[in-house]
Amino acid sequence: MRTRSVWLLVAIAALALNLRPPFTAAGALLPDIAADLRLAPGVAGLLPTLPVICLGVFALAATSIRRRWGDEGVVAVCLPLLVVGSLLRSGPNAATLFGGTIVVGAAVGIANVTLPALIKREFPGNVTLVTSVYTVFLTLGSSLAAALAVPLMSAAGGSWRTPLIALAAVALLTGLVWLPLLRRAGRPAVPGSGGPAARLLRSPLAWQVTAFMGLQSLLAYVVFGWLPTIAQDRGMAATEAGLVLSVSTLVQALGAMTLPLLAGRRSDQRVLGVSLLGVSALGLLGVFLAPLSWMWGAAVVLGFGMGALFGLALSVIGLRAADAAVASRLSAMAQAVGYLLAATGPLLVGLLHQLSGGWALSMWLLLAVCLCGALAALGAGRPLRVGAEEPVRPSAG
Repeated sequence: MRTRSVWLLVAIAALALNLRPPFTAAGALLPDIAADLRLAPGVAGLLPTLPVICLGVFALAATSIRRRWGDEGVVAVCLPLLVVGSLLRSGPNAATLFGGTIVVGAAVGIANVTLPALIKREFPGNVTLVTSVYTVFLTLGSSLAAALAVPLMSAAGGSWRTPLIALAAVALLTGLVWLPLLRRAGRPAVPGSGGPAARLLRSPLAWQVTAFMGLQSLLAYVVFGWLPTIAQDRGMAATEAGLVLSVSTLVQALGAMTLPLLAGRRSDQRVLGVSLLGVSALGLLGVFLAPLSWMWGAAVVLGFGMGALFGLALSVIGLRAADAAVASRLSAMAQAVGYLLAATGPLLVGLLHQLSGGWALSMWLLLAVCLCGALAALGAGRPLRVGAEEPVRPSAG
């Protein structure tokens, strides 16, 4: 690899480390934040839901920013927003908390869309490999933030604001890593075959990619939000239940890491997508139905399946796009619609649990999501390209 490509890969990994901690750290700190700011339970419940909605809403802005300022220009916008949003969230009241959350959600939503296009542009023959690196560091950032937020708060004398300020410092350091690459910032993206957005909306393949992205994201956010509660209801102590989620999240990095080995050089990802959804469904069955002593194994199986699925969903965006311009538009569509769909998952599971008093209906809902996801994978994994509708030749990606 050329020096610039290696540095860009490092920069992508560094940026990925920043894109989930604002959400997972806040989730870990939520009881202390709610108590300190005297938030009602309903208001406090918005804190983990609002970012997912932001990911969908602000994904729509990424394509226009990229078209005007280029991929590096998007990063030059997102990193300052991450710093400002993290500092704002550490402010004195609920208004600054939620205002900062929206700013952070905007930054992450825009970056989420742009990075698949950047990977497609710079690493067209290694889309799956580079996307797996990106996914691994996304997952590691999420796990580290969830694990370290509370200890850092305790070390700071019980101040929940300190971990959020630390996230601003990490984003600032990431900006220094990107600084040599931002000389391209402000240059418009190179035109491609992207065409009008309406063309993408008429593409069945684009909708299949979007459905695959959204349904696997729905599963992930349900697990993030409800796995500890399910484990506790099945008889686990609160501390153990939290560790189950941490283990499952950490194993997601392993799943993402093995994706290039699983995908190989195949241009067709249908069998892999369906298989990974089957693995995730098996993990879900273990979480809901297996003996309690099997909960740890079920969490590992579920985490592996979901980690590889997330990496595959991001890879498919680049693999199905004819060029970086199409990748940007497809990424915006898949993530805008996908994350808005994903935001309904935790809400529906909570509602079904409240109505039934148990978890059976929620389990059947999630298994139905796995089945629908498998059907979407049969479409999204086909060796075709959105924007060109031509067969894809096997490559290193």
